[in-house]
Amino acid sequence: MNAKGTNKLNRIAVVGGGIGGLTFAIAMRHHGIDVEIYEQADELREVGAAVALSANATRFYYDHWGMGEWLGKAAYEISALIYRDGKTGHEIGRHAAGQAYQDLFGGKFLGIHRAELQKILSTKVGMDRIHLGKRLANIDDTGEHVVLQFTDGSKAEADIVIGADGTRSTVRNLMLGYEDYLYAGYSAFRGIVPIEKMPSMPDPTAIQFWMGESGHCLHYPIGGDRKGDVNFFLVERHPTTWPVGKSIAYAGDGEQTRLFKDWHPALVEMISSNTLKTVNERWGMVYRMMLGRWSKGRVTLLGDAAHALVPHHGQGANQSIEDAVVLADCIAAAGSVPIADTFERYERLRRGRARKVVYASVTTGDMLHLPPGENRDRRDARLASHDGMLHHLGWIHGFDASNFAEPDERQGGTWL
Repeated sequence: MNAKGTNKLNRIAVVGGGIGGLTFAIAMRHHGIDVEIYEQADELREVGAAVALSANATRFYYDHWGMGEWLGKAAYEISALIYRDGKTGHEIGRHAAGQAYQDLFGGKFLGIHRAELQKILSTKVGMDRIHLGKRLANIDDTGEHVVLQFTDGSKAEADIVIGADGTRSTVRNLMLGYEDYLYAGYSAFRGIVPIEKMPSMPDPTAIQFWMGESGHCLHYPIGGDRKGDVNFFLVERHPTTWPVGKSIAYAGDGEQTRLFKDWHPALVEMISSNTLKTVNERWGMVYRMMLGRWSKGRVTLLGDAAHALVPHHGQGANQSIEDAVVLADCIAAAGSVPIADTFERYERLRRGRARKVVYASVTTGDMLHLPPGENRDRRDARLASHDGMLHHLGWIHGFDASNFAEPDERQGGTWL
């Protein structure tokens, strides 16, 4: 709250120029309010290879904000969702995407390179609103305005601050006074492969999960300058611990195929054809426990900074987009309501939903790595069933954040 305790929001500052922060800026402009974004990098660049956008996110980019033409050129519409046995290649479950997915969930299912998406979003926001090279050092929320202090010695004032600075959020650390992310026990390699270099791969335009004990591979097509390429994410339960404060560890040659060398030949072919220069970078999968409150004073959190999750449901970016929509709507509707009450409403609308998705992302890792036995047989039967997939995905992909509707608590849950 400012000195008068009112919701005076002439200046809104966003820390973080990733998907969540940029989407929030677009959502606020939809309400006639511009924001200022402060990004620590010297240039806008997304870490990682690609992102899958599900209907709970794409409906806003396409239907609400007029970005469908841009996305249509830069993204690849996924043809199907397929689950396979990692070693035999046996098809366990197949579910049509494309128009069938749109009819079911009300939006497109897309694969897109993160850099392409960030370029689209930053163009929509305008680079005049994005301040680069601004690494946050401290936040002073004691005066008439919130003051952001950066490591280059500069400062910025705002009426409220949105921390959208990712899993290892500086804003969250300053709010809590300590670092609280947790290693999930998984690490992953990333890759991009031209389709012509993987001729043995069945259904290369689908999003596919190849599952096995202690690991899995997810891959899907991406568009834009890399149209015709496939992004893959190779996950294993290794190592058991992870270096504190590091996102990436460097593995030796051959580490990508160590666990997967005796899996299906099409999968080994794809992994061996990785074109990324970062082929030996191993990413630690981390998540954050849900806080009782996401806000402190005139500062609140958005996306991974509030509720970082492991990527087994492919929902990190999509949940950030949902947060951005709801927070923007709450701020725009607040009128003279105190800022504390506005933030509390935002948290109330988002906390239960985000908690369920975080939990589902963690338990899905266990589901993908089941050993042979009764639990795996039950899993495979559900993955093959249309009703089973609706139970697994419908409550996530069919959600419309603009309606402020909570998902049915009976949906979702564990697989075992």
